[in-house]
Amino acid sequence: MFLYFKKTKLFIVELFQESRPLIVPEKVLFLGVLLVSVIGFSQEKEEETLDTERVVIVKAYTPTISDAFKIKSTPEINDSIVQQKKQIRYSIFSVPVASTYTPVKGKAANIDRPKPIKIYDNYATLGFGNFTSVLAEFYSNFQLNRSDNVGLYLHHNSSQGGIEEVKLDDKFYNTSLDLNYTTRTRDYTHGIELGVEHQLYNWYGLPEELALTPEEINLIDPEQSYIGVKLGGKLQFDNLYFKKAAVQYRYFTDAMKSKENRLVAQPTFEFEAGDNLITTNFIVDYLKGTFDRSSDLAFETENRYTYLNFGANPSLVILRDNLTINLGAAIYYSIDEGNDDNDLFIYPKVTASYRLLEESVTAYGGLEGGLFQNSYRDAVLQNPFVSPTLLIAPTNKLYDAYVGLKGKISDLVSYNIKGSYVSENSKPLFVSNRRNTSLLEPEGYDYGNSFSYRYDDIKTISGYGELKFEVNKKFTLGMSAEYFQYTLEKEAIAWNLPELKASATIDYQINTNWFAGAQLFYQGERKDIDNLAVAVIDQPEPTITLDAFFDANVNLGYRLSDKLSFFVKGNNLMGENYQRWANFPVQGIQFLGGVTYKFNY
Repeated sequence: MFLYFKKTKLFIVELFQESRPLIVPEKVLFLGVLLVSVIGFSQEKEEETLDTERVVIVKAYTPTISDAFKIKSTPEINDSIVQQKKQIRYSIFSVPVASTYTPVKGKAANIDRPKPIKIYDNYATLGFGNFTSVLAEFYSNFQLNRSDNVGLYLHHNSSQGGIEEVKLDDKFYNTSLDLNYTTRTRDYTHGIELGVEHQLYNWYGLPEELALTPEEINLIDPEQSYIGVKLGGKLQFDNLYFKKAAVQYRYFTDAMKSKENRLVAQPTFEFEAGDNLITTNFIVDYLKGTFDRSSDLAFETENRYTYLNFGANPSLVILRDNLTINLGAAIYYSIDEGNDDNDLFIYPKVTASYRLLEESVTAYGGLEGGLFQNSYRDAVLQNPFVSPTLLIAPTNKLYDAYVGLKGKISDLVSYNIKGSYVSENSKPLFVSNRRNTSLLEPEGYDYGNSFSYRYDDIKTISGYGELKFEVNKKFTLGMSAEYFQYTLEKEAIAWNLPELKASATIDYQINTNWFAGAQLFYQGERKDIDNLAVAVIDQPEPTITLDAFFDANVNLGYRLSDKLSFFVKGNNLMGENYQRWANFPVQGIQFLGGVTYKFNY
């Protein structure tokens, strides 16, 4: 089929030849249709309609190039009215402006980059102060090869005493040595550690009202020493479900022939379940100890204790955008061999945190519990003046329910606010021992100058607040305060537990060479048993009140070079001989100066 035009009439011709259609180029067809549309709209309504004719050609059609004609790209318009485009001319109004600006060639800004601080693998510190005090530290790390290294740490702190109005020797020293060996490979890390500790203290806290002659005081031997040995190992895998394991054995003894052995093993398994992480911690805790005397000071009977605790703590970690949830539980089975008593404990282990406003506000909370095995060594670390007659038992923390908010007020200030409610069964409290007058040959701790454990079921409500200011990289300030309210089952008072504690820490890098810092501590009033007063049946137990105290410690240092620096420390600058424990005043104002040297082999 092809089309041709004659004036305003459209002629359509269909050609048939051997049943084969004639293929007309698409461009030609399109232009033809376009021309029809233009002409149709340009005519008036009164014009006659287009006619069509059908012509059947019997003769075969053989097209030639001369039969084709070129359609103009711009068709002629035969409208009666043709609008002419209005010619538009543009011009500007130019006014010269005087300028005194002279361009200057720019320079790239220089960035002041601080000189990187060189890090050394080893250091040694030595200092001396009043009360004939000595501070010595030494740390060294030997890199044997790319995967193996050996570490050594030695610490010593001692004083020859000299507290005013103290009738017994009050010297002390604390020395520890730790060695470790670690190997790191592509798939796992393992290491072993060995440690030795030696501490010496004196039960110098005789009650002021205790009537003793100078001869009787001279017969008292208040010295007590502790020796501890530890041996442990760790193993950690990177690509196994068996994630890590740690084993540690401790042996602890004292000058009074007390002995304690403890073995703790903690394997951990971890694997993924979809987008979540499932972790299971196991624990085996074995404790066995012996005291030459029981907690009943009237009888010199041997005091033995043996506990074996098995525990498992499975947990599921769920991460959803700003929400993190840890769903878990803890199961313990405790065997008390000394009393033939076995118990099963089940605790919640649920924590959650949600970011409300990016880094500004994060809400968190939890409900957690656990079984905590007390030991003789743990008691000595808290109070070195305990008597070797303690009653050792585990503490059953039923739950610790807490909620809080943390985040940043600005780029310089961060905060943490927390409130909690804790329920604990068999929580140990330190109380003063009464004087033992029934022994013909009393020990150095039998004069009302030592402490023992009392257990009670305690519920504690506490509130905690913390603020940290990081003004810049040179100055940081941290403050915290905590309030406690206790409810006891048997005891009338939460012995030696304060209702308020507060602290502040300041670090200031004065310039490249000088640096300073301060630590401030406040502890509220506490109460203890008046071990010289006579107790009356059905009457409240006589008590004494330990005053609140404030302790200020300041340090100042000068860095002579990257390797060598000098320091001066001042402790208890308020000069108050406050009592950390009943009848045990601390040293007054203390000053200590020394030097630190860093080096590499």
